[in-house]
Amino acid sequence: MRIGELARRTGVTTRALRYYEEQNLLTAERGRTGQRHYPEVAIDQVRLIRELYAAGLSSKTIAELTPCVIDGNATPALLDRLAAERDRLDRHISDLTHTRNKLDTVLASASANLRTGASCRSDAAA
Repeated sequence: MRIGELARRTGVTTRALRYYEEQNLLTAERGRTGQRHYPEVAIDQVRLIRELYAAGLSSKTIAELTPCVIDGNATPALLDRLAAERDRLDRHISDLTHTRNKLDTVLASASANLRTGASCRSDAAA
C-alpha cells in the first residue's frame, strides 16, 4: 500500500510515517518511481510504534525494542531491555496513581468547601 493509504488506515500523518522510516522504525519498498510501498503488516507496526511513543519511549528505545516484532528474532538482551521498560512503566503508573489519589483528596476537600464552607486545607493536602 502507498504511504497515503497507510496514513489513512493508521490515523497518522504521512510526515510521521516518513519520520518513522528515518528513525529505522518502519521500512518500505520503493517502486520504480521511488514511491513508498508498505506491506499489510505495517499497519500493526505503526500502531505498536504509536503505543510505545504514547508510553513515553523514545524513537531510539523503540528501535532497540521492536526487532522481534519486525523480523521475529529475540535475544536475551532484548528480553532484559523489554523487562526494564515494563518495570519503568510500572513505576510511572504507580507515580501517576499516587498523584491521582492526592488530587482526589484535594477535590473532596474543595467539594466540601463549596457545600459547607469548611476550609479546603487539610493535614493531608497541606
